[in-house]
Amino acid sequence: MIKKSIIIWLSIIPLAILNGALREAFLTPWLGESYAQPVSGIILCLLILIVSLVFIPRIGKGEQKTYWKIGILWITLTIVFETIFGLAMDSSFSELLKAYDITTGNLWLLVVLFIGVAPSLTAKIKQLY
Repeated sequence: MIKKSIIIWLSIIPLAILNGALREAFLTPWLGESYAQPVSGIILCLLILIVSLVFIPRIGKGEQKTYWKIGILWITLTIVFETIFGLAMDSSFSELLKAYDITTGNLWLLVVLFIGVAPSLTAKIKQLY
C-alpha cells in the first residue's frame, strides 16, 4: 500500500509544476501576484483531490489510520522534495520558509496540509474503510 501511495504522490509533482507555470504565465499577469498565489494554491488542492479520488481507491480498502499514515508520508515527501528542489535551484532556506507564510497570500502551507488530508478524505468519500 505504501509503495503504491508513493507512486500516486509522484503523479502530483508534474501537476504542481504545471500549476506553477500556469500561475506565472497566466494568473499573475491577469490577477496580479496577490491574487494569483491563493488562486494557484486552490487549483493545486483541487488537482490533488482529483488525483487522490482517482487513484487512492486503487490501493484497496484499509483502516482509517492507514490513510492518515499515507497523508503523513505525502507531507514528508512533499517537504523533502520542495526543500531539495529549492536548494538545487539556488534558493536559500529563508526563501523556502517564506513559502510557508500564509500572511503573504501564499497558500503553500495549506496545500501541504491538504496533501496530508487528501488520502483520508478520499477514503471517507469513497467509503474505503
